[in-house]
Amino acid sequence: MSVTPGWSGRFFEDFAVGDVYRSRLGRTVTETDNIWFTNLTLNTNQSHFNTPYAEQSEFGRPLVNSCFTLSLVMGLSVTDVSENAVANLAWEAISLPRPVFAGDTLWAETEVLEIRPSRSRPQAGLVTVRTRGLNQRAEVVIEYRRTVLVRRRDADVATALFPVTDEDWRV
Repeated sequence: MSVTPGWSGRFFEDFAVGDVYRSRLGRTVTETDNIWFTNLTLNTNQSHFNTPYAEQSEFGRPLVNSCFTLSLVMGLSVTDVSENAVANLAWEAISLPRPVFAGDTLWAETEVLEIRPSRSRPQAGLVTVRTRGLNQRAEVVIEYRRTVLVRRRDADVATALFPVTDEDWRV
């Protein structure tokens, strides 16, 4: 039987300065996402979880926790940027020009700014990108730069983790 390989992410050799990647998926933020994330991180700012308090703010309703926004947009970019990362090395210049509210749907757009081989790890290279999150109205809600240590295609790592079976198909 021949198995068609699925997408395994970009390796260091696949990046070129100027490339732009747009997330295939968008993700709608829910009130539950915001409450759970806020509780998990012990963020006690009431603007995220106390509706009467938030209604008195300039926004008139609860704000989505900005760390959730960063995490979600970064997550939306993993398929394109860091699926083969060894590690995130830096986040810089994080900017939040517009608020995010429950019900907003976010997408990620990433541009490759710089690539260079690693001096200390020959099986990887450094990729610096800038990523922005856009909502359903095409408004930028977050922007940041990120540097990632990405494996080379021939890096010696475990890749075949699918549990292959010798059992015959039954259907």
